[in-house]
This record gives sequence, C-alpha cells and structure tokens, in this order.
Amino acid sequence: MQTNIEDTATPELSKEPRLWQGDGWTALVIKNEDDDGWAVAMTKDGETEPALIGPWTMGRDKKNPKPLDKFAFSTLVKTASEFVRRQEQQLHAALHQSLEVTAKGARYTVNLDIQPDEDNPSATLSAQDAFGDEVAKIKVPPSFKLNRASAVAWIEGGLAPP
Repeated sequence: MQTNIEDTATPELSKEPRLWQGDGWTALVIKNEDDDGWAVAMTKDGETEPALIGPWTMGRDKKNPKPLDKFAFSTLVKTASEFVRRQEQQLHAALHQSLEVTAKGARYTVNLDIQPDEDNPSATLSAQDAFGDEVAKIKVPPSFKLNRASAVAWIEGGLAPP
C-alpha cells in the first residue's frame, strides 16, 4: 500500500459550523455572554488570545448561530488581519517617533526610539543633521515626551541629556 506524503504531512483543518481553520487563523463562534446573541472569535495560529471578537449573525431559527462558511471565513480573516496590522502600526508609531525641526539655524531630524520591556524599559533620543549624519545619541527615560519644543530645546541646549 502506497501512502501519499502530502496527505500525511498536513493535518486536516476544521471546517465545522462553529469552528473554521485556515490561512493561519481559527474562527470560533461562541455564545455572547452579554446577551442572547452570538459572537465570533478570531485567533491567529500560535496565539492564546483572540485578536478580534465581533458579533455573529443568528441563524434562521433566531436561536442558533449562522454556520461558518468559506466566504464568511475569508471575510473574517481579512478583517482580523487588517485589525492586527493597524495595531502593529499604532504600536510602532508610539515606540518610534520622528520629527524635523529647525534650531540653531539648521535643519535636524530628531528620533525617539522606545524599547519596551516589563522589567527595564529604555529609550534613545537621537538627532541627525540635514545630510543624515547622526550628531547626537543619548539615553532618555521611556517617559520622555518628544515634541517640537522638547526637540528644539535639546538641540539649542547643546544636545546634552534633558
């Protein structure tokens, strides 16, 4: 008896009315604790918590949830993926700030890069001149607020630690 390697290499993914897996995601239809309705939880493979939980449509009997299908699952994957991507972009924007200022008659780009860490978070403030050459780089508290006023004050103060 010959076994097809492809059949044994990939585990069968669920395609059930309330559980659907594929494309790196799992959709699970769950009872909404807040009311009589239903919700769908979208969990990325390898994660323990859902990335997104949203309302789910009632079935025709107005009691049970509408079953998942490939079209609904595809839409849910797209929505959850976009949601995760926006969260990552927001986190990146919060941790890596950059602005251009004019101080001492020259143009500078000032960057604040925060390294989150539960035990020892840190941050680095740096400045580049108009040619892109780094003119200063110092450690600052992760709570440092980068804005035009703080950037200009730092440059005009001789790029010393604030």
